[in-house]
Amino acid sequence: MNLRKSRSLGASSPLNGFGKQDAESRRKRKMAEISQALNSTPADVAALRRMAISEGGLLNDEIRRQVWPRLLNVSVENIPEQLEPVDRDNNKDFNQVLLDVQRSLRRFPPGMPDEQREGLQEELTDIILRVLVKNPQLHYYQGYHDIVVTFLLVLGERLATALVEKLSTHHLRDFMDPTMDNTKHILNYLMPIIERVNPEVYDFMQQAEVGTIFALSWLITWFGHVLSDFRHVVRLYDFFLACHPLMPIYFAAVIVLHREEEVLDCECDMAMMHHLLSRIPEDLPYETLISRAGDLFVQFPPSELARERNQLTAVSTFKDFELASTQQRPDTVLRQRRKELQHALEAQRGSVAVVQPTARRFMRLAVMGLTVALGAAALAVVNSALEWAPKLDLLFP
Repeated sequence: MNLRKSRSLGASSPLNGFGKQDAESRRKRKMAEISQALNSTPADVAALRRMAISEGGLLNDEIRRQVWPRLLNVSVENIPEQLEPVDRDNNKDFNQVLLDVQRSLRRFPPGMPDEQREGLQEELTDIILRVLVKNPQLHYYQGYHDIVVTFLLVLGERLATALVEKLSTHHLRDFMDPTMDNTKHILNYLMPIIERVNPEVYDFMQQAEVGTIFALSWLITWFGHVLSDFRHVVRLYDFFLACHPLMPIYFAAVIVLHREEEVLDCECDMAMMHHLLSRIPEDLPYETLISRAGDLFVQFPPSELARERNQLTAVSTFKDFELASTQQRPDTVLRQRRKELQHALEAQRGSVAVVQPTARRFMRLAVMGLTVALGAAALAVVNSALEWAPKLDLLFP
């Protein structure tokens, strides 16, 4: 699979991901579909996921303010009108948070008046401290503010506080442990994905001993720290919020794979390779890469990667899509996967019937066929079919 030759207008297009031909009609049609999904009773979250993943994402911040809470299962009606006051003087994280927020000037729109930016920085500090005080099990990490500022700029302080708290206790939870052990564990899934798609790039990176630390800031900031165009950042957040909590690691893989020529032309040296990979080009075809990341998730789901790492019998691939609809922390997904694999091995030892390889291949081909037709949107399509996923578990254990 070659990822580097594909090109699309991407999020950098002045038409926000759509081609010039019929762009306005497509945009209006998508806005109507989003409105219909929001106005359904209850809201059609599966449709909203499809809209967030598909080309162009959620189109604008007004729509994001309505959809992002739905994607995180946050009830806007239950958010207090008045936010709790923050005691900065007695907060152990205040000094570090303040330093990071003061260094976040580049994350604010260029040309914003100083007074307005300083006000937003105060709100940014308060959101972070408020979430940490309310959830003492969370530990602040440098880079967390890059995620929070994105939510602040899109949603405002009140709504951002609620969504950031939900995100912090689920998707970002592993990054907020006392140690980086779980974060490193998630990073370790990067190279197996690259190996599956392009063994040559994988071997070259292994020879250079570059490791995966170049992708650390990508992962823990959801690329917010490394992308200069805010449109690209919010487009990726549309995608990540609608998908499995491990999707950022798949997106990191497609960036590396897209740069195949640069990687192979680089000197096979750790420092040189790290320097190359840690700097993301400005002209990436984001829509293409988003679609490819979704495709790779379908073709090489976490269950398959975990099976190879644990050398155990995998449970149903559809468990990956079931997990995609729940609010879970990434490493919890991986730990749950290991438990399921252990149970699968025990069941196999107990003479429980195991699906034949041909049947498993049939299932994989069916899912891949869906992916070829719909690209990354296939993820959300599978999400919408979760009510029959358990039945497929019986057919394809």
